[in-house]
Amino acid sequence: MKLFSSSFGKTKKNKLAGFATTLIATLALAGGINSANATNLKTSTAQQITSASVQVEPTKSTFPRYQAAAVEPVVLIPIVLVGGLVIFVPLFFGGLVVIGEREVGIVVKKFTISGKGLPAGQLIALNGEAGLQADTLAPGWHWGYWPWQYSVRKETVIVVPQSEIALIVAADGESIPPERILGKIVDCDNFQDARKFLTHGGEKGRQMGFLTAGTYRINTALFKVITAANASSHGMSIEQLRVHTVASDKVGIVTTLDGMPISAGEIAGAVISGHDNFQNGQKFLDGGGRRGLQEQILLSGSWNLNPWFVNVEQVPMTEIPIGYVGVVISFVGKAQEDVSGAAFTHGNLVNPGHKGVWVEPLYPGKHPLNTRIMKVELVPTINIVLNWSGRTERHKYDANLEALTVRSKDGFAFDLEVSQIIHVGALDAPKVISRVGSMQNLVDNVLEPSIGNYFRNSAQDYTVLDFLNARSERQVEASEYIKAALRAYDVQAIDTLIGDIQPPATLMQTQTARKIAEEERKTYEVQQMAQTQRQQLVRETALADIQQEMVKSEQSVQIAELKAQAQIKQANGEAEATKLKAMAEAEGIRATGNAKAETYRTGVDALGTQGYTAMQIMQIIGDRNVRLIPDVLVGGSNGSTNGLVDGLLSMILWNQTNKTGEITPPIPNTPPVAQNGNSQLLVELPKDK
Repeated sequence: MKLFSSSFGKTKKNKLAGFATTLIATLALAGGINSANATNLKTSTAQQITSASVQVEPTKSTFPRYQAAAVEPVVLIPIVLVGGLVIFVPLFFGGLVVIGEREVGIVVKKFTISGKGLPAGQLIALNGEAGLQADTLAPGWHWGYWPWQYSVRKETVIVVPQSEIALIVAADGESIPPERILGKIVDCDNFQDARKFLTHGGEKGRQMGFLTAGTYRINTALFKVITAANASSHGMSIEQLRVHTVASDKVGIVTTLDGMPISAGEIAGAVISGHDNFQNGQKFLDGGGRRGLQEQILLSGSWNLNPWFVNVEQVPMTEIPIGYVGVVISFVGKAQEDVSGAAFTHGNLVNPGHKGVWVEPLYPGKHPLNTRIMKVELVPTINIVLNWSGRTERHKYDANLEALTVRSKDGFAFDLEVSQIIHVGALDAPKVISRVGSMQNLVDNVLEPSIGNYFRNSAQDYTVLDFLNARSERQVEASEYIKAALRAYDVQAIDTLIGDIQPPATLMQTQTARKIAEEERKTYEVQQMAQTQRQQLVRETALADIQQEMVKSEQSVQIAELKAQAQIKQANGEAEATKLKAMAEAEGIRATGNAKAETYRTGVDALGTQGYTAMQIMQIIGDRNVRLIPDVLVGGSNGSTNGLVDGLLSMILWNQTNKTGEITPPIPNTPPVAQNGNSQLLVELPKDK
């Protein structure tokens, strides 16, 4: 800055000289006002006005009168002229420049007495050369800036609102090295001290540094300031000049645009400490930061970021649902150090922070991960059902699985539907992913061939009907085999289920006909049983209907039985009595007979046999009234047969007269006797009982 007293340097003496000059101008203005009230005041020349204005004593004596006197309109013209001269003289001859409170003065030096110019390639003067000056004018009065030598442009101070930033483009300074695209940050009071910027190695072009919320006095001749208000005129959007905000459920993936190239074989720059989340780009570069994708991420919050230095992409946090774990496959990090142990030979497992498959899975929740440098494979820890059929589960792992076509021992090909239930433990999930890469690969490359080949092989040992009839046994065998096979892949086989079996159509027709016949037979048997039961029901119903009669009958039977028993007992009693009576009679008869026999023997002994017999006959005839002469005597003589006819007629007559009761009937048990020829008398003796 060139002041009025630049020949004497910036000292107190120069400040006093400026103050004295100001005081003289003020007194001159006051003297001119007093002279305007005098009657003999001459206003023809500027020298008279000047001489009148420097009279100090009259000013002291007339100033009070001026305050009390009334100013006439005729006097206003001289006052304006005097005031204009008083103002013009300090400005023109004293080089006075007044800068407002919210302004900054940009100085341009038109020429120098020595004729010294700016060096080649330099835009801003640092040593008094002609041209744009590095130093600006602060608010206040500044002397020595004569109009013929200096041009002062007043610029409004730069105001950066809250939640915004301002970018800087330097018009002068050192050249930016070819390996960088932004000028380095130097200590220059936030670009308010242009001299410091240029003398401390500031570089021209886009700057790494930027302005945050506040008010700044910037030398706009050296620095172009890009704010949200003028962003569109510089090819930028308003959003780029706002404070970057990362949402609470997201992470910011950072890509830096400046720095050294990323090392060969890497896809992202390593984490650099001390740059305050990329807000201090210079510390990032000084710490060896690389341009391109970064391992470090931005978490939720507000960040002052230079859009020329970093690009931020907001992505959702990695969410691990309940029932799953996340196996991290990192593409960057420290060198691989396998921690899986000697027993695991199917891949490498590393600790978190290393490159490879992390041995520790991520459990359910939200995790702030850089998904550009690492991959998270979700592994379900719940039971998974895989269907070899037309049905697909929600997880879609079995979308490519179809029903198995197998061939039986008897040469029939048939379709077999199978469901396999598996489980992967949380701690086994990294091993599974390290071995096969993903759950889909596990299904396609392990489960599908293992289960398919087993059933194809086992089906050849059985006929179709045997396979159908012994389905449960085949299922148990398959479950045991598959459990052992999958255990080698760190997968637990929970169960193997055989679903629908579709045998050949011709075989099924035969089986269906046989089954129908068997079912019909069963139906007939059931119908027969139903009829039998129906008959039994009818019988039971009838029995129920005649139950009362049956009861009566039963009672009658019981009564009859009792009566029979009574009669039997009575008969037994009578028989016993008869038996006893008969025995008694027999004894009596025997005794009588014995007595008669004894009598007969005695009679025989006494009369002889014929005599006693004749006597007995005569006694019988007498006792029984036996007639010795018959009622009808039929006889014949000389060979004539009329005797028989006469006898018959006599008998008829006798019978009719016997019915009327006129003729005495013959002796009972004495039939008539007919005789032919000579009449004979036949007498039938009664038999002894």
